Amino acid sequence: MTAAVTPGPSRAGRLDDAALIGLSLDEPEWFAVLFDRHGGRIHDYAARRLGVQAAEDITAETFCTAFRRRGSYDRTQPQARPWLYGIASRLIARHRRAEERYLRALQRTGVDPLPEPLDDAVVERVAAQAERRLAGAVAKLNPGDRDVLLLVEDATRDFSRGGVHVKKGTLLMWYAMFDSKIVDKPGQR
Repeated sequence: MTAAVTPGPSRAGRLDDAALIGLSLDEPEWFAVLFDRHGGRIHDYAARRLGVQAAEDITAETFCTAFRRRGSYDRTQPQARPWLYGIASRLIARHRRAEERYLRALQRTGVDPLPEPLDDAVVERVAAQAERRLAGAVAKLNPGDRDVLLLVEDATRDFSRGGVHVKKGTLLMWYAMFDSKIVDKPGQR
């Protein structure tokens, strides 16, 4: 029984990229050495072309793609960097084409082709309807009651953040006073 050889700095430094890829076919952890060697350069390349944020995604996808395709790597080539740059270049081109399609659709329609999620739109629509109903009810109050109600609303917001010095009982009393004026009573409209 032979002991498994694990990647280590001393042994990995003596191996070329082709040997690392060959070892990674049976022991995938060897592929991490390839990332350590070339990940920074691939990231910098992608960052110069697309920006730092997109570069992180491109770098990760480059090494995921390389890992999936490592069995087809031409191991007569000792350096894998050109292979990795080729993968990154194709991913960058794909990213740019997708961005161009997005911008053309936006220009053509004036509508973002990636709308906000449906749940956010529904929540906003329902909140807007509730605000309109509430504004209508507040508008029906006489000016004095409206001023006190809005004061209570503002004080309640501050109270919930701990930034107001009005006693809780006072707020509850104000609320009870105006609750009876705003809430529709059965049979009254």
